[in-house]
Amino acid sequence: MRILVIEDEKELCDSIKEGLILDGYEVDACYNGLDGEEMATIETYDLILLDLTLPDMDGMDILKSVRSQNALVPILILSARVQTEDKVEGLDRGANDYLTKPFDFSELEARIRSLTRRKFEQKSIYLSFDGLEMDTKTRRLHYNNEEIFLTKKEMGILEYLLLNQERVVSQEEIIEHVWNNEVNEFSNSIRVHISALRKKLREKMGHDPIVNKVGQGYILK
Repeated sequence: MRILVIEDEKELCDSIKEGLILDGYEVDACYNGLDGEEMATIETYDLILLDLTLPDMDGMDILKSVRSQNALVPILILSARVQTEDKVEGLDRGANDYLTKPFDFSELEARIRSLTRRKFEQKSIYLSFDGLEMDTKTRRLHYNNEEIFLTKKEMGILEYLLLNQERVVSQEEIIEHVWNNEVNEFSNSIRVHISALRKKLREKMGHDPIVNKVGQGYILK
């Protein structure tokens, strides 16, 4: 699981990063708002920890920017702003939780577990493309109301492509989000699974919607 920490207090930021790495998370850290906003909107994360009081921009603006591009990623605000109106504003703008400073690391860990648990226990989200319909909760896929049976890995690959259908998805991203980095980019495993997925889709749809951009990755067309 990949987490982004946007926090300008370097000692606190590094402490959070080190603690989460020990917990088994993959963590990136940014010490200012501009870098944080860029990372949050370009890279793909499973959770974002966001400070509001940053030296170069307000964290609320980062929250708005991220939410305009990614409605699904959980965002946990970490802030010294303790006023109720600040908490209400943050939650109304799209944050999933709000933790005031100072805090115990054990509470932060619990909040992270809760948010990620909610993410995977969420109600069904239906993803669609060119007649394909995927229910992300039941893990079932249909094409024109006819079910297509996929393996767990094939379903994971297609789900990630559907979630990112407006852009090219790199092989490294697929490995990270479907295999949890348990295979390396030189493994033949991903190509075998994508080949099998493309064959199943072609059999049902009459064409292959997955386009391989050489040297870049895959995109639905």
